[in-house]
Amino acid sequence: MTVLLGLGIAGIVLLVLSLIFDGILEGLLGDALGGLLNGFFDGLLSLPVIAGFLSMLGFGGAIVLGTTGVGTPLAVTAGAAAGVVAAWLTWKFSQALMRDQTTATPRGDDLVGTSGSVVTPIPADGYGEVLLRLAGQTVKFAAKSAVPVERGAEIWVEGTLSTTSVTVRPVER
Repeated sequence: MTVLLGLGIAGIVLLVLSLIFDGILEGLLGDALGGLLNGFFDGLLSLPVIAGFLSMLGFGGAIVLGTTGVGTPLAVTAGAAAGVVAAWLTWKFSQALMRDQTTATPRGDDLVGTSGSVVTPIPADGYGEVLLRLAGQTVKFAAKSAVPVERGAEIWVEGTLSTTSVTVRPVER
């Protein structure tokens, strides 16, 4: 039972070390072995997965050994089964955390066809300013138009000139 508890504690210590020194141990082992283990600790054989397996092997085996009268081999088998389940859950949880599913970053082309309002009048030969909604935020852009547009007029974006300027036309109703 002492060996099983030692394995459980070793798994927790390994987990804490892998959380504190994230990537350092993998880097040291990779450098020490000349890149032989390059990528070995990624994914299914990452240190948190190994730590979860060791902890559940040790603590699960100790619980089975202490609460039932079965022998050590059966307790170790039960602990190993619990360790495999814990390792798989740790692996799936870490995959879910590492997946970065953010929405696409808005681009200038996303503005084409949107409506907005003029905040600084747009002369026929120069720039004015318009307010547009970009990704849920109100953003002010420099605007150019073929015809003069009054302050407060509703406009449509026809194209983008740069990251901060657009070409617009007034909306006629």
